[in-house]
Amino acid sequence: MSEQETLARRFEEHHPHLRAVAYRMLGSLSESEDAVQEAWLRLSRSDVSAVENLGGWLTTVVGRVCLDMLRSRTSRREDPLYDQDGFVRLPDPVVTGLSGVDPEREMLVADSVGIALLVVLETLSPAERLAFVLHDLFAVPFDEIAPVLGRTAASTRQLASRARRRVEGAAPTPDLDLARTREVVDAFLTAARGGDLDALVDLLDPDVVARSDGGALRPSSVRRGATDVASNAITFARFAAAAVPVLVNGIPGALALAEGKPLSLMAFTVRSGKIVALDILTDPERLSRIDLGTTLDTRPQDLA
Repeated sequence: MSEQETLARRFEEHHPHLRAVAYRMLGSLSESEDAVQEAWLRLSRSDVSAVENLGGWLTTVVGRVCLDMLRSRTSRREDPLYDQDGFVRLPDPVVTGLSGVDPEREMLVADSVGIALLVVLETLSPAERLAFVLHDLFAVPFDEIAPVLGRTAASTRQLASRARRRVEGAAPTPDLDLARTREVVDAFLTAARGGDLDALVDLLDPDVVARSDGGALRPSSVRRGATDVASNAITFARFAAAAVPVLVNGIPGALALAEGKPLSLMAFTVRSGKIVALDILTDPERLSRIDLGTTLDTRPQDLA
């Protein structure tokens, strides 16, 4: 086996971890893969014979690539939830069936990296996001992150601390009991289909936030408060009528189908038995990327 082939094999061993880092940094599955491929190109052009910890070296390389990608995005908006045209833009979801997740996808969504958390990460500056993701989510020491940012370790620690406070204040921590979460999701879908406003309000946290990303072709919106979110759920009860249970970033959610094609993807964040965030993707372009062959391992629920 040639030296390049050996290097490629060693790189592939780290590929799932590197993609997980990039996904938390970018919130985009396609851009995450681009970042990982760029890391491979940099590795293939480098002499790493003296590198003792190749995984750590690659992690910081991917972090640097992602930092450059974040900084080069068109503009840092006051509210990063909206794109330059004013449309709500949710991070890419990782959608899987209930029967199991392959190891690489499992790493992508480990540690409860739900859509709600990724939305909050979008509000951080690129430097804050890098410091928080690498240190808090992947335990990279500050003295290894600092050179990537061109800062001191102490300054990098402050960045991560500031980011941590923002995340803890804005990102709801989901319940770890996935069976109980599934019960709440199913109850929500049943109530929506039946037009039961009181039942919906009872399932929602008073300060619930519902975000809908329709892409360029469908309406986008942000709704707040149990009554408003419940009323809107009844208006779009057709999504619940054809709901298939799936996992969205490892958390129970629902995929609505129309004539065998994805119509809507609903990601729920449940805390203390109440829905605190509901993120809905109705963008036809991104929905079309969902692999129904591996996702639909269950039949639509009877929600009557």
